[in-house]
Amino acid sequence: MRGSSPAEPDLDVAVVGGGPVGLYTAILLLRRGLRVRVFEQRTGRSAHSRAIGIHPPGLRALAAAGVADRLSGEGMRIRRGQARFGGSLVAEVRFDSADPKYPFVLTLPQVRTEQVLEERLAALDASALVRGAAVTGVRQGPGSVTLDVAGPASDASVTARLLVAADGARSGVRGLLAVPRTGERVLDSYLMGDFADDTGDGPLGVLYLEPDGIVESFPLPGGTRRWVAHTGALRPLDDAADLVREIRRRTGVKIDPDSNTMLSAFTVRTGRVRRMVHGRVLFLGDAAHEVSPIGGQGMTLGWMDAAAAVPLIVRSLRGDDVGASLLRFQRRRRRDAVVADAQARLNMALGRPLPPAVMAARNRAMGALLRSGPAADAVARRFTMQ
Repeated sequence: MRGSSPAEPDLDVAVVGGGPVGLYTAILLLRRGLRVRVFEQRTGRSAHSRAIGIHPPGLRALAAAGVADRLSGEGMRIRRGQARFGGSLVAEVRFDSADPKYPFVLTLPQVRTEQVLEERLAALDASALVRGAAVTGVRQGPGSVTLDVAGPASDASVTARLLVAADGARSGVRGLLAVPRTGERVLDSYLMGDFADDTGDGPLGVLYLEPDGIVESFPLPGGTRRWVAHTGALRPLDDAADLVREIRRRTGVKIDPDSNTMLSAFTVRTGRVRRMVHGRVLFLGDAAHEVSPIGGQGMTLGWMDAAAAVPLIVRSLRGDDVGASLLRFQRRRRRDAVVADAQARLNMALGRPLPPAVMAARNRAMGALLRSGPAADAVARRFTMQ
């Protein structure tokens, strides 16, 4: 990543991927006065609710884009989490002491988060987001990178001084450049669904630590609650009643299957690129490091990538030598990704099935540990990415 070439490219920065990380990156770059376009192959936002958790570091990052207050005003603020077993409380952890400005984990469907970011982007530059644009080729030169873009009207080539790839775990840019990635499929599968919330738990996150596997329960705006149940293998999910029966069997909680608004079955994949910078191309978010969604830290991790990268991009484009800073950036972002991955793996391990007697003993020990103030504070910091 160095300065400009003699022939002026079309853009300062091309961003591939119009999800939450790509939109956020483009907003920060536009606020720095750069020429930016976001190329997104989807023609519209996905209505399927994926990530819902926004941790305090993510909210601090979003404040730099001018959207943190709006999002935190719309989302559910989780200040406490409980672990339960057999209908009894195992432990409670408070999140309201870890960050004085954002003393909570915010939950909001990803589709709404993307909509708010897209509206903010359009306010800065109405033409910045190009939908239905698939990048089919990437060629790097001495002072620019060229993108072949297949669009709904015609195909074109676009040049930019730098390219940011924020196009997800199955990054097309990564494939086009043959960038190596280490990765694996973890042997954990889950059923997930959103239902009307009749639990009475309000803004409380709940983990049911049961012998047949964990059931997670998180509030969402609009009187909705997300449920996630660990399964031994990827199950076909015929209708919402399948998940409702599993939740009832493990936790005793009754849910109305007809209130379902989102349903999914998934397995877990993880992976990382060895280097986030390849010539004039920078990988951010899931394109750089995919972590398990259990714990919900991936989206915030991507925003933290972008917040750290944008000042370096600006310095690079004005001709500064940022080589040493880039090395520190990559080390720090890789370290944070490793920490998030380790936390997600711990979350998954805690959620796996155990014989009832072993589960009961494990939960008693966990409860005793978390009655200690320092231990509870440490757990709160890890869950909130502090």
